[in-house]
Amino acid sequence: DALLVIDEPEGLADHGSSGVSYGCIEQLRRSRPQARFLGLFHRLDKDTCGLLMIAKNRSALVKLHEAIRNDRPKKIYLALGVGRLENDRFHVKLPLFKYTGAQGEKMVRVSEDGQSAHTVFRVLNRFSDGLLHQVGLSHLTLVQATLKTGRTHQIRVHLQSQQCPIAGDERYGDYQANKRLQKLGLKRMFLHAAELHLDHPLTGEKLILEAPLPQDLAQFVLMLENAGKVV
Repeated sequence: DALLVIDEPEGLADHGSSGVSYGCIEQLRRSRPQARFLGLFHRLDKDTCGLLMIAKNRSALVKLHEAIRNDRPKKIYLALGVGRLENDRFHVKLPLFKYTGAQGEKMVRVSEDGQSAHTVFRVLNRFSDGLLHQVGLSHLTLVQATLKTGRTHQIRVHLQSQQCPIAGDERYGDYQANKRLQKLGLKRMFLHAAELHLDHPLTGEKLILEAPLPQDLAQFVLMLENAGKVV
């Protein structure tokens, strides 16, 4: 009665905006005409897939916004970085500044003038094998990213700041590396909203919501894992 949680596919905007006439929330409202209220609790970049939460009444939305101020809910993402991260677990606390790019697009950069931003990264796997070397790449790193703040493009820019931009990221990534990754089958940005941990806004029940990696991203990881095995 309070929440709707979907596993949003990559390429679908959360809502209609400049350049996008019809987004996820508009589709939901059209398909559920009986719903008196549907409000986005948070947003995903258009090129990011995974868990998206919608409040089904205003009181639930207010409670969710209160939870944000109390460092809840816990949002966990999976990302594949181009490069090698040496530490198995580390924090990035770099302020992020929003600005408009040359084409009118929203952009973010690390700047002392920006808003505080904090991401915790944990390395899940490192890849370096002949398969990558065949296309001119040396290292890829699969990470789990837990957001402590929710700034625009936070994970993307924080990983870029560690010289390990997200694979397939056309805005903050490595253009040449992305072209090489396409030869291995990665056709899009590898960033997935995998888990949400929160208290139900009305009942207080502990909720752990999970969305598995989409098939194409899961198969890409499996290919990397198999390529690194000694036969």
